[in-house]
Amino acid sequence: MFKKEHLEAMRRVLESVCRDFDAELVEFNGEHDHVHLLVNYPPKVALSTLVASLKGVSSRLLRQYIEQQAPH
Repeated sequence: MFKKEHLEAMRRVLESVCRDFDAELVEFNGEHDHVHLLVNYPPKVALSTLVASLKGVSSRLLRQYIEQQAPH
């Protein structure tokens, strides 16, 4: 379940990944169990590569963020 702070963190991560690909995160909208992205990316970038990176990086960093927020 994504909370507001999770979605905010995820947006920052996704924007960063997009910048690495010379792409732009145009729109971001999240719900409790998924997100919607509108990304403008250059034709030199394979869509499958961009999506794999967006999913992989966001998943890893969001897990780290949640672990840091958890009470110890």
